Amino acid sequence: MQQDQLMTTREVARYLNINEKMVYTLIAEKGLPATKVTGKWRFPRHLVDRWLDHQTINYPRPRITADLRHDLTVLCGSNDILLERTISLFNRRNPDHVLVFGNLGSMGGLRCLGRNLCHMAASHLLQEEDGEYNFSFALQELGQLPAVVNFCRREQGILLARGNPVGITSVRDLGRSGIRIVNRPVGTGTRLLFDRELLRAGISGEAITGYDREFARHLDAGLEVLAGRADAAPCIRAVAGLLDLDFLPLCWERFDLLVRREIFFEQGVQRFLGLLHEPAFHALAAELAGYDLSLSSRMVFPREDMQNQRTENP
Repeated sequence: MQQDQLMTTREVARYLNINEKMVYTLIAEKGLPATKVTGKWRFPRHLVDRWLDHQTINYPRPRITADLRHDLTVLCGSNDILLERTISLFNRRNPDHVLVFGNLGSMGGLRCLGRNLCHMAASHLLQEEDGEYNFSFALQELGQLPAVVNFCRREQGILLARGNPVGITSVRDLGRSGIRIVNRPVGTGTRLLFDRELLRAGISGEAITGYDREFARHLDAGLEVLAGRADAAPCIRAVAGLLDLDFLPLCWERFDLLVRREIFFEQGVQRFLGLLHEPAFHALAAELAGYDLSLSSRMVFPREDMQNQRTENP
């Protein structure tokens, strides 16, 4: 078999030496890498092999992981204003426990999670083929799906100077001569979305002045627009509300927290996830524009509807 070959349910059952029905159980409960093609499950061979490596116990692995303290929780990944405020709330509420954040972008957070350098990763990476978020990227980095809990939904778009003086009404307008932008770093979910929107509009990012000027935080990108050093920036609506700037909406996205299942019930993780149910967290979101908490704190994976897929015909 070629490394990139897609196996059928029957082939992967034979490959793993198990009953075909057990394959659906592994998808739902153990994160066996799978995708649907014309309504049927298919299994990328190289991801199945990686999943098997991660399932193997009692073999020595290179020690590249950090020793995570019981009174310290590390969260790495995507920058978000509501997330930053929630972390501050957590630390005020828990003087015996510290939660720290590494602003590394969505891909950076998943890489840290894959190396056991953090407890949780914050990510909003859009899968173009099916409109889902984070799953395929997590499989690539971890070899299996972790627990996925929704933090919020938030609105992404293009930040514009107040009054929109240069008349930007669509992504296509960013390709006009003289337009200046600032950008988010490669590996962030916002950059991934922005590059896809430019591609759909038939625009080469490199042709836009400022495309290579990258800022690690949404707020820093917004300050460049506020100061007049840029006409536009890919950004979240919350920044437009805070800085009183105009905003061209693109989409609502799912912003998730990914946690390795073996540490899901650690004290710091559970304390932080528990905070998402509290009125104080909802009050923080109400102070900001562009957030929707209708899915917040819900388990995205594993989820109940995955259990029903065990009985689906291959």
